[in-house]
Parts: sequence; C-alpha cells; structure tokens
Amino acid sequence: MIDNLICWKCGAALDALPQPLSRRAECPNCHAELHVCRLCRHFDPAKAKQCREPVADEVKDKTRANFCDWFQAQALVHASSAGKATAKRAELAALFGDTGEKPAEPGSARQALADLFGKKTD
Repeated sequence: MIDNLICWKCGAALDALPQPLSRRAECPNCHAELHVCRLCRHFDPAKAKQCREPVADEVKDKTRANFCDWFQAQALVHASSAGKATAKRAELAALFGDTGEKPAEPGSARQALADLFGKKTD
C-alpha cells in the first residue's frame, strides 16, 4: 500500500481507494483516470518515450488509462504544485536579471539614448 497517494491532476488524497489501482480507477474528486503514466513511478519526461522502463510499450497519451503491465503508482507532488515551478522561475529571473519591475516608458528610453550621444530630443 502506498501512503500519501494523491491524484496527478487535482491533488486530492487517494488513500480511500483500494490498491493496487485498477485500470478503471478514478479520482473521487475530479474523476481523472488514475492508471496513467503520470501517476506511475516509471514516468520520467526526460527519458525516451517518457518512461524509465526500457521494455514497456510506448503509451502516447500519458494522462489516459492504459494497459501497461509495468504500472506502479507512486506518491508524488501534485502536477500544478507551485513549489518547484516557482523556484525554477525565480532561478530564471535571477539569471536574466528580471527584477519584476515595469518596463521603461518608450520616451524614457529614447531620452536615455539621446543623453548618451549628447543629442537634443524634440
């Protein structure tokens, strides 16, 4: 039995569902299918066919129920969890110097350029 199993789509707790999950198992909250690649411990977007199991047949739609014999549900962080995504966005912002400030007004950029070259603007 897997502790803290949550829906890959809405994040609802799935502790009340019988395990192992059947092919027809659905989330009681959002009714998403649960025997899907996104909830499998072998799912890895960085791998070929997005699966770490080399002999598994390719499943095209990772969010639909399938008949994969290698499926093993895993407790995971909800797909829309902001924690990891927010951290990555912050890293990108720091890398590119994005301070979150509003962009400069077009006139101020033109004035800065004119000041740089000592020209007067109209």
